[in-house]
Amino acid sequence: MKDKNKICDICEVFNPNKRIVGLMEDNKLKEDVVYDLAEIFKTIGDPTRIKILYALKERELCVCDLSELLEMSSSAISHQLRVLRNNKLVKFRKEGRSVYYSLDDDHVLTLFCQGLEHVLEDK
Repeated sequence: MKDKNKICDICEVFNPNKRIVGLMEDNKLKEDVVYDLAEIFKTIGDPTRIKILYALKERELCVCDLSELLEMSSSAISHQLRVLRNNKLVKFRKEGRSVYYSLDDDHVLTLFCQGLEHVLEDK
């Protein structure tokens, strides 16, 4: 006897709707866009980088501030910032002997805040 409450993760019969599939194929993402988007999510998927982005969502901070806040060495913070910068998630400016970082643009803030809101939804 089949369990009616059992969740099935595949169709019992393979019968794709060719009209819908055809319409969707015309709107598929290009492979380079898929790759770039996956790289952004991989970059964000590191706990240290999440902490850095969270700090930078509030204000611009120098490497020394981030190092103190996250209790990590300046070189470790600098390495993580380089990864974030290479993926256009943060930008920097130099002022004298200090380097200040901020989120690259409002898209990064929106992406981060939407993810955070989703995670906190049921907590």
